[in-house]
Amino acid sequence: MNKLLEELLLEEKELQFPNFNEDTAWKIGSWLVDYAIQNELPITIDIQRGEHQLFHASRPGTSADNDEWIKRKVRLVKRMGHSSFYLGQLLKSEGKSIEEMFLLPENEFAPHGGSFPIIIKGTGAVGTITVSGLPQEEDHKVVVKAIKHYLEKIK
Repeated sequence: MNKLLEELLLEEKELQFPNFNEDTAWKIGSWLVDYAIQNELPITIDIQRGEHQLFHASRPGTSADNDEWIKRKVRLVKRMGHSSFYLGQLLKSEGKSIEEMFLLPENEFAPHGGSFPIIIKGTGAVGTITVSGLPQEEDHKVVVKAIKHYLEKIK
């Protein structure tokens, strides 16, 4: 396994929550909106627990296309249990498409960075935090930054 894939799996192992509820989603989502405003980022933000959308916001410069990207990224993370960036990099390292490796249609599942599983310690993945609007690696980094910021504050 290459170094980037190992680092992405380590993020998933380290960035786990003790619990996750509507208030958690609001705090992370609000931080992401503030971060996007300060950095003039044209992003759409989405946070879901199970099938329940707990937070959704769009900044200037985004469109309905970002909502569609989010749906496809979220669908992939829920199906596979890993970040969408990890899965995209895994496919790239294997030189395969998502359809070849997992028999999943790319028009429904997007192996592009920006969606990260909400993982509860001792329980597993229960939802997703997703950003769309930047290059995929940047989408991923913004989500990771938001999770790290939240987890550091609750220590």
